[in-house]
Amino acid sequence: MATYIEICRKQLVQLFNELKIATNSFESIWILVSTLTLVTGVTAGVSVIVWLERKVSAGVQQRVGPEYAGPLGITQSLVDGIKLLLKEDVIPSKGDAWLFTIGPAVAVTPVLISYLVIPFDQAIVLSDLAIGVFSWVAVSSVAPLGLLIAGYASNNKYSFLGGLRAAAQSISYEIPLALCISSASLRSDSLSTVDIVKAQSKYGFMGWNLWRQPIGFIAFFISSLAECERLPFDLPEAEEELVAGYQTEYSGIKFGLSYVGSHSNLLASSLFVTISYLGGWDSPIPFFKNLGQDSSFSDSGGESFDVLGPGVGIITTLSKSYLFIFISILTRWTLPRVRTDQLLDLGWKFLLPIASGNLLPTASFQLLLIS
Repeated sequence: MATYIEICRKQLVQLFNELKIATNSFESIWILVSTLTLVTGVTAGVSVIVWLERKVSAGVQQRVGPEYAGPLGITQSLVDGIKLLLKEDVIPSKGDAWLFTIGPAVAVTPVLISYLVIPFDQAIVLSDLAIGVFSWVAVSSVAPLGLLIAGYASNNKYSFLGGLRAAAQSISYEIPLALCISSASLRSDSLSTVDIVKAQSKYGFMGWNLWRQPIGFIAFFISSLAECERLPFDLPEAEEELVAGYQTEYSGIKFGLSYVGSHSNLLASSLFVTISYLGGWDSPIPFFKNLGQDSSFSDSGGESFDVLGPGVGIITTLSKSYLFIFISILTRWTLPRVRTDQLLDLGWKFLLPIASGNLLPTASFQLLLIS
């Protein structure tokens, strides 16, 4: 099935041919438009996360939170972004200026690339790769390298310790994350993110991997929080121990880039939890699930349902993702920060055996089905 993005691309190619514009020019314009759309969408998603985190945190502490910048303080993230853009960009005098500059970019770029394989609906995905879930695991493992570079280039012991902690934490939780993804992929007989959601939607709400892989879901949830460096696993930037970790020497737009990278990684992880375990765009409500697919809706409603169907899918996907984010925000104000040794013990001594033990029976069951 052709995606909406592919259909739009073909229509634009035909338009460029009619206007006698070179194909090379179209490819450049298409790449630019796709990149801008991706960055704009991620930035909007991060703004919502920041606003939601401030409001939920204020509610937990019986405060009001942002209220002056727009209705309910919803434009506070935009105001803060403009403030960071206008601030001076300071580089440590004894630090490595070149590495100090590229560190945040190296941390953010892999996160943005991971959005290429995320399907927001059956026909809305930038790149439906055959190894979509493992491409995310592979690309996201590069992000801590940027944090390590940023910590090293700052010429600050707290920044360097934060970078080392980020690298150790990523290595510890990358393996359980990959094993949990493997279990979900085996249940779906595919590594494609689109196929994984389709396999879950065949049997409705009870066909979600949340019910078929409950142990894998819990391990994936904990590993995702650790990968995103969220409390209680925010050791790389523990304020009480390392000032601000690898971000200590950063200011202005570079600090903002690191901040966006952290929250966009949380959004990507929540989307992959939704895709792998919560059925993606598949709605648990039958009416919304069949919307845009039943011929009776198409006959009576016309072309409007061609837009409404994918719209419902996008809303369903984002609703599940922000539910995961809401839980992670509550976790921040519920659990205390763990020590470094406890963090590594949890990853290597508990989550790794649990994820391995979950993968083996899953693989055995799939082999029995094939035989």
